Amino acid sequence: MSSDRYFIFETSAGFCGIAWNEDGIARFQLPTRNADEARRLLLKRTPGAAPAEPTSTIADVVETVRHYFEGAEADFSNLELDLASQDELFRRIYDATRRLRWGQTTTYGALAKEIGSDPRIARDVGQAMAKNPIPLIIPCHRVLAAGGKVGGFSAPGGAASKVRMLRLEGVKLDGDDPAQQSLAL
Repeated sequence: MSSDRYFIFETSAGFCGIAWNEDGIARFQLPTRNADEARRLLLKRTPGAAPAEPTSTIADVVETVRHYFEGAEADFSNLELDLASQDELFRRIYDATRRLRWGQTTTYGALAKEIGSDPRIARDVGQAMAKNPIPLIIPCHRVLAAGGKVGGFSAPGGAASKVRMLRLEGVKLDGDDPAQQSLAL
């Protein structure tokens, strides 16, 4: 059994957390308002993980995540991940999702077709995205509902967080009118 370690860090979007072991990155926590919340959410899905200083590889990932939330293009596709606890279908879905590049989106149905499955399996793709243990690094925010609609997002902030992440990447969504955005209440 792998021994998970974790590190909580601040970005311009809030506090994130990352957990890893000898097999790779096991969990990632998208930004929260404070370090305690990030730790609580990360440990909820990685019980028994111990706090640790990041390895040089993890320190590089942390810096890349910080740059990402500042709007700099980031590529996480070559990182080693620990997805051993995921079933075969979810691993295939995550592998296909990792091929999405900065600013590139797809839909649940298109992703289902890409992995060679019946497009009706799009619900399974949606479930895989909702249960994604390593969001951002497995860029589930780039997977949209049919017709390019945002769809759900199970991270703190919900779909609004997904929209903010896509905007960082220059993605303009239907109904994404800057004039309307300035009237936020």
